[in-house]
Amino acid sequence: MINDLTQLLDGFGHVLTPMNLLVALIGVTVGTAVGVLPGIGSAMTVALLLPLTYGLEPTQAFIMFAGIFYGGMYGGSTTSILLNTPGESSSVVTAIEGNKMARSGRAAQALATAAIGSFVAGLIGTLLLVLITPVMVAFAIDLGAPDYLAIMILGFIAVSAVLGSSRVRGFSALLLGLVIGLVGIDRVTGQPRLTMDIPQLADGIDVIVVAVGIFAVGETLWVAAHLRRRPVEVIPVGQPWLGRDDWRRSWKPWLRGTGLGFPFGVMPAGGAELPTFLSYALEKRLSRHPEEFGKGAIEGVAGPEAANNASAAGTLVPMLALGLPTNATAAVMLAAFQTYGIQPGPLLLEREATLVWTLIASLFVGNLMLLLLNLPLAPAWARLLRIPRPYLYAGIVFFASMGAYAVNAQPFDLFLLLTLGLLGFAMRRFGLPVLPLIVGVILGPLAERQGRMALQLSGGDLSGLLGGAVSYVVYTIVLIILAWPLIRRVLPGGVSNRRGRTPAVPRP
Repeated sequence: MINDLTQLLDGFGHVLTPMNLLVALIGVTVGTAVGVLPGIGSAMTVALLLPLTYGLEPTQAFIMFAGIFYGGMYGGSTTSILLNTPGESSSVVTAIEGNKMARSGRAAQALATAAIGSFVAGLIGTLLLVLITPVMVAFAIDLGAPDYLAIMILGFIAVSAVLGSSRVRGFSALLLGLVIGLVGIDRVTGQPRLTMDIPQLADGIDVIVVAVGIFAVGETLWVAAHLRRRPVEVIPVGQPWLGRDDWRRSWKPWLRGTGLGFPFGVMPAGGAELPTFLSYALEKRLSRHPEEFGKGAIEGVAGPEAANNASAAGTLVPMLALGLPTNATAAVMLAAFQTYGIQPGPLLLEREATLVWTLIASLFVGNLMLLLLNLPLAPAWARLLRIPRPYLYAGIVFFASMGAYAVNAQPFDLFLLLTLGLLGFAMRRFGLPVLPLIVGVILGPLAERQGRMALQLSGGDLSGLLGGAVSYVVYTIVLIILAWPLIRRVLPGGVSNRRGRTPAVPRP
């Protein structure tokens, strides 16, 4: 523990240099500026801005990622409150009460409680990250190839079975991702796989091109197909502030939301949607003013926004310790690590200790920068919402194309970008979740490598894939997830509550 704190202090020493502070400032500013734009979630923000870090050395690149990571989430709450347009499903609850507050003349208070709640949740979540990650690494470092294979299969099953409107759609998206991940020359046999005799596909499809194409271009095509040409109504914003009564009604929801959000972030496919809805339901139950819910209750913004940000901090624990992304933003962050030739996992703290602790220290610094910058700059961010949508999304396609081209400097990547964008559009059209595809692309080759290693260690015996006690426990969890619909039917009240996955809340 003392050694971890010493390394964290060393990380602060790296962050608190003029150049790295400037990089962090650029990250939080650009992350917020893009995240505040309508319809853009934190995952799309990170994917779109990932190419900005090319040319930076890894430490500076990940300092910028930390700022973009939190900045994109903060920007999403601004859009939800002022435009009633959540960038992603985890911001739906913020839009419910936040937009009602804004329309009743309390936009400043809604933005303030969201910003401070995000800061509190980010601060506590990062502290928990410092405490839990080394413990999980100490556990994971003794795992063998069969155990890692089991954990990756758990990741595949969890994100596919839990996310989306149906399991069929979730597993279909996962299959697409696994197929994309197979493209290229097999490193063991030297045989081309799914390259269709196209030389540019011999090295595979870069995960950054996949992420930017699916998120940025796919979302742009979707918005263009459903664009309503009408003036954007942006609610005026004063200087965000909280009165004494607002503080009294907000601080407990901040803490409760943080306590709900962080554990869900750590769990595979836990996500931020369920803890935000649970936080909303809890605050409504505990509030002294339940009649205000659905009409603009400040607790309905404070709690869910804290839960959302705490969940985001929690996703970094399995990503850093196991190399397992539990949401779309973490998947893009994992792709960023791979871009620099770094594979998150239990050996990361040994091989790249300086980088990891600098990244964690920059989360503290970036979180504080966001609070100090975004409270006074909230009116400026609101003006960005007035950008006409056609210009806005044309700009997104331009920067996405520049970023995709910068990966390998090959025009063929632009063709791939458009193709993947059309795939992303089709997935939106038919209700396929994006996260299973991204997880399949990233973890598919890693799972294949661990499976081959396990078979080599067992001399080709398939029982070698089962490993020891850890893999048995993980496969038991996998079976429970797969059998859960049947289990719910035999539980008391299971049939009647079949659709009751989340607490009922008003529609935004």
